[in-house]
Amino acid sequence: MPNPYLPNWEYIPDGEPRVFGDRVYVYGSHDKPASDSFCDHRLKVWSASIDHLNDWSCHGSIFQTKDNRDHKADVDWSDRELYAPDVVEKDGKYYLYAYIVDSPGCVAVSDSPEGPFRLLSKYQYQIDEELCDHGAFIDPGVLVDDDGKVYIYCGFTRSYMAQLNEENMYEVLDGTFKEHIIPKRPQEDPSGFFEACSPRKIGDTYYLIYSPNKGSQLAYATSDSPFGPFAYRGYIIDNSDNYPGGNNHGSICKIKNQWYIFYHRMTNGTIMSRRGCVEKIDILEDGTIPTVEMTSLGFEDSLNPYEITPAEIACYLTGGCLITELDVFSRVITGIIDGCVIGYKYFDFGKDHSSKTMKFVAKLHGAGCNANIEIRIDDPDSGRLIGCVETETGDQTVVAIVQNVTGRHALFFTARESVTGYFTDMFKGRNLFDFENFVFLK
Repeated sequence: MPNPYLPNWEYIPDGEPRVFGDRVYVYGSHDKPASDSFCDHRLKVWSASIDHLNDWSCHGSIFQTKDNRDHKADVDWSDRELYAPDVVEKDGKYYLYAYIVDSPGCVAVSDSPEGPFRLLSKYQYQIDEELCDHGAFIDPGVLVDDDGKVYIYCGFTRSYMAQLNEENMYEVLDGTFKEHIIPKRPQEDPSGFFEACSPRKIGDTYYLIYSPNKGSQLAYATSDSPFGPFAYRGYIIDNSDNYPGGNNHGSICKIKNQWYIFYHRMTNGTIMSRRGCVEKIDILEDGTIPTVEMTSLGFEDSLNPYEITPAEIACYLTGGCLITELDVFSRVITGIIDGCVIGYKYFDFGKDHSSKTMKFVAKLHGAGCNANIEIRIDDPDSGRLIGCVETETGDQTVVAIVQNVTGRHALFFTARESVTGYFTDMFKGRNLFDFENFVFLK
């Protein structure tokens, strides 16, 4: 599946990937399209076979703080929103860790990674309440170490960790609670901790994936001890790289022989309407993780230009354009004004050197004025211009003959206003069209 890798109507931010048995599970918060607040009152999980990463199954709501048509609330002390869960396996049981807004949160348990999870307990601890009020248990990430010991990592603007009693999985052991496991840094320092803890152990090295002061990034830090301190090593991905960015949350996961970074991107013109995405990454012999770019690929190696491509899988949006949901069936790119660029990475056009041209077809929804669309490969500014499309004022299917392309390339569309003369100022800054999908034909 390309990005987003879940069905396009599903909004799962804060995705925590875990491989249990022969399936990969993603546990996440749940957003609504065009919402004005982060998350709602339920947590969801999706899974896929490690051999079929294009076929995801929804296991529904696994924990909630409000009654709905299918389930009663799982807690009785709060009906606030649920943020950023994690799930770990211990001795054949699966433990869910969740943060409830304005509450320290809780632990739930299930016999299955799909849930549903039943409440086990609130956290139990002897910790300064002032620290807990500051958000000590926000965004919990949990590590079950090789020796069976269990650690929780969490925090908002300040990083915390503690060791849990592995006999009950919810009691913080006295004397183990630590603050600033990622050393405190000034706001302008990009390595400083913001939120979104997610621990992993690779070999003998402890990794902490987190959102640094630039909240659109996912960074990583390492330590020789589960207690830290963790040293900043760099950032893995930035969801604001030529795209409407916002906060970021996710983690790394090895599926068979490939490592991935799971993260989320924003839609609907708000930072509170997020969909899960994934990119392939490498972990080098020295333990470093090179930064990767956002792509439209998801689990794919390349996209097929000869299949219909939904415009909404764009990974490059500049100039103010954005993805928006019209209804559960339809999403378009809108807010397309003069100079907006819409990009996709990467298409494999194949090895046909015999053709000089091919046909480009796109479905657009006009906004009352004419425009042109420049089509370039490799770079939005300096890449080869392979063709240009003229649009009209209404709903339309536009067709253009463009130069043949071979090999693997990024693809960019640049919108150009075609109104000149007296009407130029009248149409300046106006949405030129909405972009629904496109395909290349041989």
